Amino acid sequence: MFLPRLRAATPADLPELLRMAAAAGPGIGTLRPDPELLTARLHASQQAFATADEEVSGEERYLFVLDDGRGGLLGCSGISACAGYGSRFYAYRNEFVVASSARLAVRTRSHTLQLTHDLTGATLLTSFYLDPAAAPMLGELLSRARLLFIHQFASRFAERVVAEFPGLLDAEGRSPFWDAVGRAFFAMEYAQAEALVSGRSKEFLASLMPQSPLYVPLLPEAAQRAIGQLHPDGALPFAILQAEGFDGERYIDILDGGPTMEATLAALRSVRLARPLPVPTARAERAAGSDTASPCIACNTEREGFEARLLPTATAAPWTEGLCVPLEPRP
Repeated sequence: MFLPRLRAATPADLPELLRMAAAAGPGIGTLRPDPELLTARLHASQQAFATADEEVSGEERYLFVLDDGRGGLLGCSGISACAGYGSRFYAYRNEFVVASSARLAVRTRSHTLQLTHDLTGATLLTSFYLDPAAAPMLGELLSRARLLFIHQFASRFAERVVAEFPGLLDAEGRSPFWDAVGRAFFAMEYAQAEALVSGRSKEFLASLMPQSPLYVPLLPEAAQRAIGQLHPDGALPFAILQAEGFDGERYIDILDGGPTMEATLAALRSVRLARPLPVPTARAERAAGSDTASPCIACNTEREGFEARLLPTATAAPWTEGLCVPLEPRP
């Protein structure tokens, strides 16, 4: 029986990653069907896993793959240790401005977007992709296992964790938000801007955009409706992180207006519920008032040889040391 497992990506995964990148939806800038870009990403990931704890710099980028056990891949996910490393990580922050006139007896509350880099330095979750034919439950493994990796090697990461999600596009692949905001300062279409960024820092875009607040009521209605709205391709990973405790209301992406989620590592559900392996026997657990006979995500404690699996019970874990976290019940 072949059981999918999450593991560190290797250069040998390039052909499968290229296949997945070609099938991936819009907005996944760190997963593009570019052999040169992906080869560099794989080597950078291999170096990141190999770097000792005392030698990390913050530029490490980790890439995990979901191995189907038969020579193929079902998905991938990643971590950038420090968002905006070497520059700044930009987003728009939702704010509200209140103005009033006693003489006119008028009081207004206006929605504004403030360009900010206050997420710089947070750990960034990246590159989530799950084959459409794969079981949705494997998305839990893809997304949450990397949180267990961060938890186990916390000294390599920030306490704050963020994740960007693709925003709404129209039937022609155009972004209403980009057309109303970014395109006014850059003579290019959304697809060109997204390809230009392609996993790189957005600082060069932000440097040419207005630093003063954008008043949302002045934007076209289509752009207003797109603010904080999620592209359908991002629904599964968004729901997983939302259940973990991530908040997606405060920040949006500067390109397409999609939600940028944030959370504190210690507050995440998987981190709070994680328990060490080996777990007690089912009989001992029942005597203590708990139960191991439920599905879980389990992982080992290795850095370079990190591996995680979706298991029917915690007692089925193949490692003597590691962590496990239950899949159910969900909040």
